[in-house]
Amino acid sequence: MYEIMTSDEAIRLIRDGDCICVNSFVGIENPVELHEALYRRYQKMQSPTHLTIVSSAGFGVWDTEHNAEGYIRDGAVDRLICGHFGAMMSTKKLVLEDRFEAYNLPLGCISHAIRAQAGGLSGALSKVGLDIFVDPRMEGPGINRVSIDDSLVKHVEVDGEEFLYYKLPKITIALIKGTAADHKGNITFDDMFMSGDALSICQAVKANRGKVIVQVDRLVDTPSRPRNAIIPGCLVDAIVVAEPQERNEAYTALTGSFEIPYEEWHTWSEKIDQASEKMLKDNTIGKIIGRRAAKELRVDDIVNIGIGIPEMVSRYARKSGMLDMVTLTVESGGIGGFPVSGEAFGAMIGAASVYDMANQFDLYDNGGLDICFMGALEVDQYGNINAHRGPGAFAGIGGFANITAKTPTVVFCMSFNAKGLTVSQKSGEITIEKEGSVPKFVEHVNSISFSSKRAIENGQKVLYVTERCVFRLTPKGLKLIEVYPGIDAKRDILDQLPFEVEYKQ
Repeated sequence: MYEIMTSDEAIRLIRDGDCICVNSFVGIENPVELHEALYRRYQKMQSPTHLTIVSSAGFGVWDTEHNAEGYIRDGAVDRLICGHFGAMMSTKKLVLEDRFEAYNLPLGCISHAIRAQAGGLSGALSKVGLDIFVDPRMEGPGINRVSIDDSLVKHVEVDGEEFLYYKLPKITIALIKGTAADHKGNITFDDMFMSGDALSICQAVKANRGKVIVQVDRLVDTPSRPRNAIIPGCLVDAIVVAEPQERNEAYTALTGSFEIPYEEWHTWSEKIDQASEKMLKDNTIGKIIGRRAAKELRVDDIVNIGIGIPEMVSRYARKSGMLDMVTLTVESGGIGGFPVSGEAFGAMIGAASVYDMANQFDLYDNGGLDICFMGALEVDQYGNINAHRGPGAFAGIGGFANITAKTPTVVFCMSFNAKGLTVSQKSGEITIEKEGSVPKFVEHVNSISFSSKRAIENGQKVLYVTERCVFRLTPKGLKLIEVYPGIDAKRDILDQLPFEVEYKQ
């Protein structure tokens, strides 16, 4: 039977050595008050300690002084297992200093491993991750030198087929953020941007005789409608009521509390960008890439568009009218709306449906998308992509590996080089004013996020769209298939590459 508690009381349920699973998505829907209470307790008691924290998509809030950053920095955590570390501003720096163990697994594979544990299974099989960094035959999931646990990901064969087997430690504590709890303890997510892995986390924790702690905005007298109660009260141990953080009016568009027709998506997107102080810059490079990449869209496509340069695809799809003829998706579970970026990444304007994250990755892993548009840090002569780890920095693989593993058409949107690249366009012709000092086409990528070998075996169409040309993946490597007007193929492309590519004028 659940109890209503203060955050400080609820955190006392956590013991040294517990494995905490946080339901959040990058920077959204974090149970901030629970994290703050855990830090207060740790500062006072130096307990709980030796914690493991699991999160499919990470649990930062883009702030080094809030959420979990403090107690992680002070030493309460021994091990982190996350799909993405981007919003965990100080934590990702400490990882590279070998302060504690840290493992990066594909977001969807963590989500499926949580669901497997909820069903009494030790782990989850997946073809996602084969021949990329997480494969133990390659690098394995450990990010730093102290991360040597080889039990999290194993290469196995079943009925003559090869898989990766993802196994998480037993989850004993759930930290969840919901909207409201009724008098039976049922938890709804009405004002939330997503429900993520909430139900599976709670089921796994209860199966492991652990404790489920839920932070909500309010208590309500009226019982929840059965289909709206994401977490049944019988799975909840502690409910903490915390004053909700104030949200700009623009963010109400992301809760699904009112209908937003297609014609208003752009207006609401601009309002959210203004509220988050994120405005699109006059980015000539991004515009050229986005315009060309958007031409790959077809009517009725089911689509995923990554953050960064790929976001320009949606701008040009809207201008052409194609955006109204495709279905966009986002990893957190949203389908049929317009994904937002920045600090609210994971939320959707005008979503038709938002379901559990594991179900979204069922769609992605089995080739349910028609096309995806992803960013890239590096590409090598074979067409392999590094999208998750740069020199001296990393954000994590996130949903990238799941999204690109089986999608029939994969379009990488990337500049030809970086750091100083200046490009102009006039009357349809492109001029390279200044080359960047950091090459993005390299002989060998530093770490593999996308395997060209797997893509060829799967029969996927793979394009690499830049501001000056387009390459296509072939069994022999990259083939230059388009050179934009104003670009000299030899001077601006072929002479700049550290390897040869196929090209026929």
